[in-house]
Amino acid sequence: VVLTEVITGYGLGGSCIAMFGRVGGGIYTKAADVGADLVGKVVHGIPEDDPRNPATIADNVGDNVGDVAGMGSDLFGSFAEATCAALVLGASIGKDGDWDGMMFPLVVSAVGIVVCLLCSFLATNIVPVKKEADVENALKLQLISTTILMVIAIYFTATSYLPESTEMASTVGSGTFVLLPVNAWLCVSLGAVGGLIIGLVTEYYTSHSY
Repeated sequence: VVLTEVITGYGLGGSCIAMFGRVGGGIYTKAADVGADLVGKVVHGIPEDDPRNPATIADNVGDNVGDVAGMGSDLFGSFAEATCAALVLGASIGKDGDWDGMMFPLVVSAVGIVVCLLCSFLATNIVPVKKEADVENALKLQLISTTILMVIAIYFTATSYLPESTEMASTVGSGTFVLLPVNAWLCVSLGAVGGLIIGLVTEYYTSHSY
């Protein structure tokens, strides 16, 4: 019960920080943007985001709060809630090997941190961004390389961490079924590849390169 309350508070805290980051950043951005446009464009005829307009600084600060800090906290809140849900499911439906099943989402997250560090090094040192046109290719490289490395790393993680077979209770009815490490790897791999496909399709329909 105590562990459940801690996990619930962790997810709720991430959501609260995401909400305040989004709302606070959005309000600050709009107030500064309207002020900068009224004073700069209307009164003095200065273009938007011109360094001669002091209100541009406040506008950029608001953009950073809402788009960078707010989006980061939003991603953290979603990540925390998804991890908490996976922990609860892993602990509630297992008949044996409950601890391994419950900790597997955290192991996946830990492997993801290492993979992200490696892919970030790839994009910042091996294939660095030298001009604005290289940003799109760098992001695509990170997305594809992260997906490939995660699929490979999770296979070895699942086969080495999870037991050879785990008997799990069916969510509907009273039957049971056997879960193999390959099944857990397949679920994670389908999610990773699905995210890659969504990103590439979105880029195709929204990028000016196509």
